[in-house]
Amino acid sequence: MRVSIIGGGRLGTSLGRALARSGVSIRAVCDRTAVLAGRARRAIGAGRMTTDPVDAAREADVVFLCLPDDGLAGAARLLGRAARDWRGKTVFHCSGLLSSGILAPLRKRGASVASFHPAQSFPAKGLPPSVFRGITIGLEGDAAARATGRMIARRLGAEPLHLASRDKPLYHAACSLASNQTVVLFHLASELLAGAGMTPRKAEGVLWPLLQGTLRNVKKFRAAGALSGPLTRGDAASVRRHLAALKKHPRLRKVYKLLSLEGWKLVRRSGGSSSGAAALSRLLGER
Repeated sequence: MRVSIIGGGRLGTSLGRALARSGVSIRAVCDRTAVLAGRARRAIGAGRMTTDPVDAAREADVVFLCLPDDGLAGAARLLGRAARDWRGKTVFHCSGLLSSGILAPLRKRGASVASFHPAQSFPAKGLPPSVFRGITIGLEGDAAARATGRMIARRLGAEPLHLASRDKPLYHAACSLASNQTVVLFHLASELLAGAGMTPRKAEGVLWPLLQGTLRNVKKFRAAGALSGPLTRGDAASVRRHLAALKKHPRLRKVYKLLSLEGWKLVRRSGGSSSGAAALSRLLGER
C-alpha cells in the first residue's frame, strides 16, 4: 500500500507517523509551504515532501486529506480537475462531521471515497503511534473504501466503526462533548480554585488526579456507576451550599445547575437514592 498525506498538521503527522511505523509506504507528505511540508515530513519520518497536492496524490494508492473541514471541498475539486482517471485509488478525508459526499468530484472520476475519523485528541504534531491503539475510527462512505479503512484501522491497533452519513453530526457532537467540553470543565473548575487563592498550577495539580480517577471509574463502571458525590446521596444541603458559593460566579453557577440536573436524572434512572428528591429537583429547577 502506497499512502500520501495531504495536510501536515497534528492529525496528518500523527497518522502518517503511525502508518510508517506499521510498515506502510508513505510516498509523499504535502503542506502549503516548503517549510511546513519539511516539518511534517520530519515529524512523520518518511515520504517525500511537496507543496503540490496533485503531485502527492499521483504516486499513491491511498490518499488521506487531513485538512480543516472548510478546505475539503476545494481540495476535492482541485484533485478532481487535475486527473480524469482516479480508478484504483482510495481517498479518505478525516472530518468527524462531514460525510464522504464532499469528495464527490473524486468519486465521479472513479475513486473510492470515505471518511476516516479517529475518535482521539491530537494536541501536538507527530504523536507516537500508541495514540491510535484501542481507539475507535469512524468510517463512512463507499463499501470498498470502508474495507480499506477497516484494514488500516486494525493495522493501527484501532477499532473500526461503520457510520451512516446522516449520523455523523450527532457522532461528532458526542465526541466533542466528551473531549473538548471535558477540557472546558477542567478549566472552569481550575478557575474556581484560583478564586480560592490557589495558583493555576496548584489548582490543576489538585484536580488532575481526581479527573484521572473519574475517567478510570467511567471505563470500569460506566457512567451511572462512576457518578459520586452529593447527587448520589440525595444531599440537597450540599448542593444548596454549592449554589450559594457560586452566586459570585453566575456564569459557572448556570453550568453547575444544568450539569447537576442531568446528573440527578442519571441517578434516578439508575435506581439511585430517593432521599432528598423533591428538594434537589426544586434546587436544580427541574420541571
